This record gives sequence, C-alpha cells and structure tokens, in this order.
Amino acid sequence: MNYTEEQTEYLVEQYKAVPTMETVQYLAEEFDKTTKSIIGKLSREGVYKRAVYTSKSGEAPVTKVELVNNIAENLGIEVENLLGLDKSPKSALKTLEQATGAMQDERDREPWHNRV
Repeated sequence: MNYTEEQTEYLVEQYKAVPTMETVQYLAEEFDKTTKSIIGKLSREGVYKRAVYTSKSGEAPVTKVELVNNIAENLGIEVENLLGLDKSPKSALKTLEQATGAMQDERDREPWHNRV
C-alpha cells in the first residue's frame, strides 16, 4: 500500500518537527509500517537526514589506514615505506600524525635533525 497525500504530509510534518529516529519509530508504529518504509518515504520527500556517526570521543571516525596515509604525506614519503604501521594502536597513530603534521610548517619549527 502506498502513502496517501495526507499521510505523506503528516509524515513530513511530524519528522520536520522532531527529526529523530524515535520519530521514525513512532510513525512506523502509528502507520503499521516498517521503519525502513518510513525512512524510504521521508527520503523520497527529501527530508530524511541520516544520523552522522561519531566515535566514542565525539570525533568523526578516521581509519588507521587514513592516519598512516596522513603520516606518510606529512613526512613526504611514500605510504609503502610505512607498511605494517596500520597495525599500531590508533592512539599511537593519532599522536604520530599530530607530531608529523606539526613539522609541516617550517616557519614555526626547526628541522627535526636540529632539535635537541
């Protein structure tokens, strides 16, 4: 069964008022539909906003591979020279990324071989 114009207007109105997954679940129960059906209809109407995933620390997720790529770029070397580094703990990779990224601005830092 498709949604009527009145049902569609109601769905959009309710979701726009409170755009949360709880609203979707409520509407699914109210219309005796699945949450996927409600999400699909709201998506077709252009109002559904997918939840943005964040890590436990509230940051956007970054993979270990992305961190290693950033480290290689910061150091100016090929990522192939860092094979296996992605097996390191993520916290260590983040620290290394920050340390190598800070070295990029040569006006603020001495070359690594001149540091004491």
